[in-house]
Amino acid sequence: MGVVNLTIDDLEVKAEEGMTVLEAAQSVGIDIPTLCHHDKLQTYTACRICMVEVEARGRIKLDTACSSPVRENMVVKTRTERIMRIRKTLLELMLAHAPDSRDLQDYANEYGADRKRFEKMSSFCIHCGLCVRYCAEVKKKSAVVFVGSGVSREISFVPEVASKECWNCKECFELCPTEALQAAYVLSGALITSLPTLAEV
Repeated sequence: MGVVNLTIDDLEVKAEEGMTVLEAAQSVGIDIPTLCHHDKLQTYTACRICMVEVEARGRIKLDTACSSPVRENMVVKTRTERIMRIRKTLLELMLAHAPDSRDLQDYANEYGADRKRFEKMSSFCIHCGLCVRYCAEVKKKSAVVFVGSGVSREISFVPEVASKECWNCKECFELCPTEALQAAYVLSGALITSLPTLAEV
């Protein structure tokens, strides 16, 4: 596999051909925030908080670092004024869903996001899809799925699958950046239906 030379935040970086900008940045200790990325999962680009500025062939464009492949002589900026402003706004939108999320609060402090800028939404899900994708791609069970669309989109457990699979797994719980997944699990009835009956005790 060949080597690609690029510049990230004025640092000369040598990356393996096929790497993404996110992977190249991480390889040299440059932090780019992510909320929907996971090394075991396919690229999703849902949160878009990993947005960066990419200069190639004299043109500057916005792109998601998790999906943008490295190219020879490309120039990447990860913390320009425009990028910082975009991340701040994205975080404020997500905080309207999950203002108590520790992950979002940490990012809010870093980027100066206003937790109260947007009206509180009824959903606690920020649609990162980590739980849905992990269950489908890694566990091959699809016990948790998306339901609804747009701002009303939510995660939901499929009771007949979750009652058999989730009680002894719960690997997706720690992936959730808002901790809404555990609440959804209880509300779905999966917890109750997965508990042993008195006759089984």
